[in-house]
Amino acid sequence: MNFDIAILLIQDGVTSGAIYVLLALALVLVFAVTRVIFIPQGEYLAFGALTLSSLQTGKTPGTLWLLMGAGALAAAINVVSAVQHGKTKKIPGTLIWNVGYPALIAGLLALTSADKLPMAVQILLTLALVVPLGPMIYRIAYQPLADASVLVLLIVSVAVHLVLTGLGLLFFGAEGSRTPPFMDGNLTLAGFSASAQSVWVIASSLALIVALYFFFEGTIYGKALRATAVNRVGARLMGIPTTLAGKLTFFLAALIGVFSGVLIAPITTIYYDTGFLIGLKGFIGAIVGGLASYPLAAGGALLVGLLESFSSFWASAFKEVVVFTLIIPVLLRRSFTTHHVEEDE
Repeated sequence: MNFDIAILLIQDGVTSGAIYVLLALALVLVFAVTRVIFIPQGEYLAFGALTLSSLQTGKTPGTLWLLMGAGALAAAINVVSAVQHGKTKKIPGTLIWNVGYPALIAGLLALTSADKLPMAVQILLTLALVVPLGPMIYRIAYQPLADASVLVLLIVSVAVHLVLTGLGLLFFGAEGSRTPPFMDGNLTLAGFSASAQSVWVIASSLALIVALYFFFEGTIYGKALRATAVNRVGARLMGIPTTLAGKLTFFLAALIGVFSGVLIAPITTIYYDTGFLIGLKGFIGAIVGGLASYPLAAGGALLVGLLESFSSFWASAFKEVVVFTLIIPVLLRRSFTTHHVEEDE
């Protein structure tokens, strides 16, 4: 290995690591606020990439039917709950969001030729299609079990992952897809050449991280999520609805996942089940941060990207083994240095 090869490997590692950082931050956020180890985080990435690819090829994305089905189911649950608790005034709002919004998106897709739209508009349509699935899935699968143990919530996450993976195969098929790059060519920075697409991915990831920082630091909703993450019971006593916190958290997780899928789609071929493996690598970064520290999770995810890149050069057949082995010393260290704490504490 010479210096030029090392630079290329670092570039690839940082590019992949930027995606893993976003997923790791989403996993830490979801666990801190809702105590859910969100295994299906990678499915948002896959659905985002495949939805964008479908729009660019002039096909109706399968996520439209998933959005309409999830919305109808969430609306039915909300209507039944509103009638049981005598809160019928909430019924029109839930119908507008869960039924009217998917119908509006379906109408827009029927009236426009998505493949002829600018890429920026196609990306916005992708976000509009997939991101609302976050709070809908929370309402259907997690909100009824919000007070359950972490183990029960983990089992639910496994079930949701299996359902979404099966639906991904049904809607998109077994063929993979890749979208055109946002930018072609190379850029020269400080005497080093880097692909424009890699620079775009890294810059976009940093922009999203900065936007999330200002959201948590400067908005009332961001501060409410931080309070819920620190002390769920205390936040509830201070008037912060845990249901709203959960829905908002899953909305942000879906936004991060879909955005990551849009960024990675031009780099690698995405299949219906690709998100699971990519999500696991983000999960390793989250574990490095103890599912609590955002900076440590980001650093761990970046380390995963670099380790994967150099492993693909030295031992490409074992790169996945090398990457996932990273979690063993982390878990051993935490096992010997962390005392057991009951969940109620």
